[in-house]
Amino acid sequence: MTFSIVAHCPLSGQVGVAVSTAVPAVGAMCPFGRAGIGAISTQSWVNPYLAIRALDLMASGLSAAVTLDCVLLSDDAKQLRQIGIVDASGQSAVWTGDDCTGWAGDLQGPSFSIQGNMLVSDETLEAMQRSFIESTQLELAERLLLALEAGQLAGGDKRGRQSACLKVYEKEDYPAWDLRVDEHHDPVAELRRVFEVARVQLIPFVQGMPTRHGAGLPAPDEVLSMLALAPELRPRGRLGK
Repeated sequence: MTFSIVAHCPLSGQVGVAVSTAVPAVGAMCPFGRAGIGAISTQSWVNPYLAIRALDLMASGLSAAVTLDCVLLSDDAKQLRQIGIVDASGQSAVWTGDDCTGWAGDLQGPSFSIQGNMLVSDETLEAMQRSFIESTQLELAERLLLALEAGQLAGGDKRGRQSACLKVYEKEDYPAWDLRVDEHHDPVAELRRVFEVARVQLIPFVQGMPTRHGAGLPAPDEVLSMLALAPELRPRGRLGK
């Protein structure tokens, strides 16, 4: 019912998830992450506890692969599940149960795992993989979104489109990027629009927020001046409308 990518950036240490599906509010169910630990998408017939337990196990020092084996042992319905994991060292692991609705499958590579079920075809995942591999010069959030766009263009969920999400963690307990489109006729395109607005209006503010080790810094004067304006008067970035 879903296609997603979980990934790690070896340059920044960021981990993140991009995901889309044809049910509402995928961002409330599937993506999980923790700075310095890893990122996860739990999907098909979703079991959030697989992701919650997996993050705790990776925080204790287990790799993505060992973690996946451990959490699946706790799930009597694992053949209905699909889960992709990447840890903070870039190792990935993935499971697609035999009872996931077809087309279902997954792909792995250095620092990423791509997975999907109830898809038009395997080309969705192949397109996502090509996009991610070819965009190494970009920041992780952009790479994840480009991969999601490629997957949608290649077919995506065979039932249609409804929601999408992008979540990236860097150093803090809160995400560096956390964008959701909960119900829309073209959610990946809408996520791109929101992403471009957030790039100029939100991210400069988030970058100055309090950290684990300090009170943070005020946003630059030009950012504060911009945010003092009514939303319709602010710059909205590429594709922002």
